[in-house]
Amino acid sequence: QVQLVESGGGLVQPGNSLRLSCAASERTISSYTMGWFRQAPGKEQEFVAAISWNGGSTLYARSVKGRFTISRDNAENLVYLQLNNLTPEDTATYYCAATNVELSTTSRTYKYWGQGTQVTVSS
Repeated sequence: QVQLVESGGGLVQPGNSLRLSCAASERTISSYTMGWFRQAPGKEQEFVAAISWNGGSTLYARSVKGRFTISRDNAENLVYLQLNNLTPEDTATYYCAATNVELSTTSRTYKYWGQGTQVTVSS
């Protein structure tokens, strides 16, 4: 069992940045692809980014590529999502998740999920 806890969300103005963290406990995440998903009110959950087990490969949704960066620290059992140049369209609850499927963008393949952290971008 892997327990994931996200943190770092908040209210920011457009153009600003946030760094989300995902801490894993109970079990190491070093063998899992880790992903970030988000869900805005009234919208379906969408893939944001994924990182391979060793951090060697990453994948991003087109809407965030060039603005968001996913990274991981397996020694500390942490995954990060750096969010730069935020826009109101990035407002959502952001979820961290773990999967055995390499660089999966499909939520149903992710076995473990956190509770989410809210990001609100507004002036």
